[in-house]
Amino acid sequence: MTNLVVVWNGTGAAYQLRQSWSTSIPESKVGEVVTGSTVDGDVRDPHARPVPRKHPSYWLSGAVALVIAGLVVYSLATNEKLQWPVFAQYLFSAPILQGLWVTIQLSVVSQVIALVIGCVLALLGESKNPVFRAFVKGYVGFFRGLPLLVLLLICFNAALFIPRLGWGDFSWDTNTLISGFTAAIIGLSLHEGAFMVEIIRAGFMSVPPGQREAAQSLGMKRGLTMRAIVIPQAIRVIIPPTGNQFISLLKASSLVAVIGGGDLLTRAQQIYGSNFKVIPLLLVVSFWYLAIVTLATFGQHFLEKKYSLSAGPQKKQTKPRLEEASA
Repeated sequence: MTNLVVVWNGTGAAYQLRQSWSTSIPESKVGEVVTGSTVDGDVRDPHARPVPRKHPSYWLSGAVALVIAGLVVYSLATNEKLQWPVFAQYLFSAPILQGLWVTIQLSVVSQVIALVIGCVLALLGESKNPVFRAFVKGYVGFFRGLPLLVLLLICFNAALFIPRLGWGDFSWDTNTLISGFTAAIIGLSLHEGAFMVEIIRAGFMSVPPGQREAAQSLGMKRGLTMRAIVIPQAIRVIIPPTGNQFISLLKASSLVAVIGGGDLLTRAQQIYGSNFKVIPLLLVVSFWYLAIVTLATFGQHFLEKKYSLSAGPQKKQTKPRLEEASA
């Protein structure tokens, strides 16, 4: 007996298969979802995925890891020298929360300025002018090679070699303008901007040159080609490393404590400098850094998923169905 079997793949397309049957399909099986096995031992689901083989060693290694993690947590929780009551006392204290807010401000403002620097210099690097290209290479080479801590100290002590900023009557005392917070913004932005130039330039290079040539052959100017063709495609490549750089900047902002920028670590140092509770305050700082980095990681994951190369309207996948029609 010959039957016509129609299998839907879940996207609207259908496949027609003809096969000889020794017995007809029971009515109870008609329209059933095929799960990867067989219907009466004759028809297999062509879209079924193989089931991974289970290994007992996976469960064993997981149990060992769980036991070790439990022992570590228990040893830390019962260690009286960590002074957990002091940790709880300062976790949500006003000075710590103020320092946390300053840390977030430093990171966000510096990242925005660095992004602007990166965009401008990356576009200059695409220029035909050799002077612009040389300037971009010099900037990237200098600030990427200079340690961030040294750069922060130079910015904070700028008054030692630049007493006044401006010219003539329109000048101001450098110490008045550049505080610890301002010096931190300048240093972090310049340092991060050098990395953003390379990230954005790599995004531009990811777009095939043939697309630019095709746009120019249609009469599009260079600026319009960058705005309409290159940048929309490059942004998908730029976002993931930019997220990584922002997370690195969040952690690197702790170096601002060296110049007294008022960040989270600076406030913790001021507190344990008076009560000598060093370890509990450092645990508080560690907790808040882990918290904000975790939030930033989730945000990065969301952006990567939204702007990924395979992004697009995703329809919910439905399982194939099997129907019978006698031929």
